Amino acid sequence: MTWTMAQRADKMNPSVIREILKITEQPGVISLAGGLPSPRTFPVEAMLAATQRVLTQDGHAALQYAASEGHGPLRDWVAAELARQGLKVGADQVLITTGSQQGLDLVAKILIDAGSRILVETPTYLGALQAFAPMEPEVVSVACDTEGVDLEALGQAQGGRNKARFLYVLPNFQNPTGRTMTEARRAALSRTAANLGLPLVEDNPYGDLWFDAPPPASLASRNPDGCIYLGSFSKILAPGLRLGYLVAPRALYPKLLQAKQAADLHTPIFNQRIVAEVLKDGFIDRHVPTIRALYKTQRDAMLAALRNEMADLDVQWNTPDGGMFLWARLPEGLSAVELLPRAVRHGVAFVPGAAFYADGADPRTLRLSFVTASVEQIHTGIAALAAAVREAAQTLTAARTAPSPSLV
Repeated sequence: MTWTMAQRADKMNPSVIREILKITEQPGVISLAGGLPSPRTFPVEAMLAATQRVLTQDGHAALQYAASEGHGPLRDWVAAELARQGLKVGADQVLITTGSQQGLDLVAKILIDAGSRILVETPTYLGALQAFAPMEPEVVSVACDTEGVDLEALGQAQGGRNKARFLYVLPNFQNPTGRTMTEARRAALSRTAANLGLPLVEDNPYGDLWFDAPPPASLASRNPDGCIYLGSFSKILAPGLRLGYLVAPRALYPKLLQAKQAADLHTPIFNQRIVAEVLKDGFIDRHVPTIRALYKTQRDAMLAALRNEMADLDVQWNTPDGGMFLWARLPEGLSAVELLPRAVRHGVAFVPGAAFYADGADPRTLRLSFVTASVEQIHTGIAALAAAVREAAQTLTAARTAPSPSLV
């Protein structure tokens, strides 16, 4: 039997991160690679109690098919929570998705035609690139600095005949860089996008994970009709629930809903009801601060380890104000892809940064996650990474200084 695959199947690529996670299953390897929330943050007891209440009070409905839009009380909660953060939308604009990754897939299906232009940050979330790729867009990377999207580069990318369908952006504690877009840049980006007629797709899975102060107001709150907003319960409750949400302008919502119906009819209602039960008494306001405190401690441990271990190695890194990731850059001449096998031999894994670029990747960059490993593992892992970098740098120096072979 010969199967003929659709052309779009050739555009699908494996997740580099998930392939690297297989490496971390080797005994003795400390993983600073995966973007996995710490299991220590999972509210097991609250979930158990909520599950019992859901099954006792309305078990038959919890186990039945349900509305494609999502569980009404959960949609109400999302709308109310976003209103607290300055984004005033109706519950009828909230679509519960099977993880925020599905939200990206739905956006791709209704907004991208083959050959249409879309804009992304440099670098950007690998999962978004995977979701967009099967629709065969022209993906254009927009230059960024420490404050966010470069507005001059954005104007150039949106110029010409082939106007971009949207700009995909992660303003808060971005994956992979951990950077946060400043208030001034958000205000300017919102104005610029509106002037260019450029819709925004704002992805915000990490926004609640701030350490010292909440991030500035969302882009969607500044221009609700010009922005699709994506959120997730994975980082504040548990990723295994596969619950996210999408908030869309009313003009787009019906088509997104139809794409959702075609994909999976609805997100598991059992999971939705459990989460709505957990959230209804203000649990999230008590729970999320414990996550922030834990992750801040682990971030500080990684920063201290980097200062101690990398002092003489010309490695650069940033200091994220929240989220789960730190972005680093190796000395000139080294490649993170080539360094990874050496690092694994030393007992530590990371994600090379090249995977997060739509084009023009910086081979020296890498992403480190500080939330899953313990403080002790972070210190051990960074020491192992430093040993690998030192070894690679010495090998490079030796190769550069070796005498050229005689041509006689």
